[in-house]
Amino acid sequence: MARFKGELTLHALEQSLTLRQPAPGLIVHADRGSQYTSAACRARIEQAGAVPSFSRPGNPYDNAQAEAGWSTLKTELLPHGTAFASLEEARLEVAHYLDTYFNLDRRHSALGYRSPHQFEHDLISNLP
Repeated sequence: MARFKGELTLHALEQSLTLRQPAPGLIVHADRGSQYTSAACRARIEQAGAVPSFSRPGNPYDNAQAEAGWSTLKTELLPHGTAFASLEEARLEVAHYLDTYFNLDRRHSALGYRSPHQFEHDLISNLP
């Protein structure tokens, strides 16, 4: 039985929605890959009250920040020329990197040299 190509994408979206419980109006930005533009993925985005946002055709700048993030992750997490021993090791290492260092401690120039956690805290603290 063939699995839906966007199954992993839907799983990640569901996990994010469950963990973060965002308010309606969340913007979900992705490239125009079929896993993101599928009816199932678009339906889940709509069901969550989120707004889909897709890169413009032929415009590489829409995803520049996301691509820079992937580059940073690969550079900081995996020494040049090495590989994870298994898919399970990759999952655990990437999850740990994102959940601890990248989101809690690492300062991001796009966020005024604050961590995403600090940026979000400051944003919420300044709400009326």
